[in-house]
Amino acid sequence: MKDRLDVLVCYDVETVSEGGKRRLRQMAKACSAYGQRVQYSVFELSVTPALLERFVQRAVEVMDVGTDSLRVYVLSGPREEYLQVFGRDGWVDFDAPLIL
Repeated sequence: MKDRLDVLVCYDVETVSEGGKRRLRQMAKACSAYGQRVQYSVFELSVTPALLERFVQRAVEVMDVGTDSLRVYVLSGPREEYLQVFGRDGWVDFDAPLIL
């Protein structure tokens, strides 16, 4: 879809405390709701600007800004132009027809 942004999200959550472990699960759940996991703490999102804003708001509410880190990279151009994958690529294009 033309109005969508391709976004890379990376996070680092302190997991020494029980609260940190809970935040880690919540952050992964928030990211999974908007995109797909490509590595443990890295997600690819394909969202509208409004959904991106909603995601960022949700993620910031989950995190502890004093100990955790969230990075959101908005990528330019089609995925094929800025990405090279070596090895297994589990990415699914949810805008394409899905064959079951």
